[in-house]
Amino acid sequence: MTTGDAAEPAPAQKKAGRNLPAAIAVGVLLGATVLVSLLTVRQIFVGVVAVAVAMGTYELAGALKRGADIRVTLWPVLIGGQAMVWLSWPFGRNGLLAAFVVTILACLVWRFRGGAENYLRDVSSSILAAAYVPLFASFAAMLVVAEDGVARVLCFLVVVVCNDVGGYTTGAKLGRHPMAPTISPKKSWEGFVGSMLFGVVAGTLAVTFMLDGQWWQGALFGAAIVCTATVGDLVESLIKRDLGIKDMGTLLPGHGGLMDRLDSLLPSAVVSWLLLRLFITG
Repeated sequence: MTTGDAAEPAPAQKKAGRNLPAAIAVGVLLGATVLVSLLTVRQIFVGVVAVAVAMGTYELAGALKRGADIRVTLWPVLIGGQAMVWLSWPFGRNGLLAAFVVTILACLVWRFRGGAENYLRDVSSSILAAAYVPLFASFAAMLVVAEDGVARVLCFLVVVVCNDVGGYTTGAKLGRHPMAPTISPKKSWEGFVGSMLFGVVAGTLAVTFMLDGQWWQGALFGAAIVCTATVGDLVESLIKRDLGIKDMGTLLPGHGGLMDRLDSLLPSAVVSWLLLRLFITG
């Protein structure tokens, strides 16, 4: 094998930034799991969200411990996270808020046994974990509650996926101007433009044909989700940089940890629920 042959794959790997075949395979598997839950018994989707919340919370707590020796009050956040997801189905926002408040109280008390040292740091991080993962994810569960809930969830997921595809393909080929070089050097303005184009088109088509909404509502929905997905990516990049770690975990080949896949979904779930509740009656 020549030196040139050996060196050829390196730029592609650097440009892509991940194992593309493994990433595609994992993405297809995750997508199939969600679709099966939605197209069979939609309540199963709440269970899928609950499992993702438990795994993501555990992973985030592990990353905080590994990177900065922060001790998240894991059991209150895990149990409280499940309460948030499951109570959001029958009781909506009231159930979600009640579970979140009780989780905060439990975190405050549970950390007593660790003494005063780093109490504020650990409790603050525990509350962040409870809000960042289960609280945000519960809005995805609440999307499916409406009679047209399956369509609402699909609109949300379609736009997030198109945001990723548009940003990845455009950024990989045309990316020249970094969006936030000190946070995420590979994220470019060209990629963001690609995400916006894909997202707006996907949002317009999804909301128009799946929810009988107006085209402009779909366009606004798509643009908003692209913005929140981008913010979600940057927030997680900041957390990882602050902790000095590359990935939140190693669960998903080609992706890193589960939180590395949930980063754009979590804030987008909140905005999806808010906008679709505003735009679409039912």
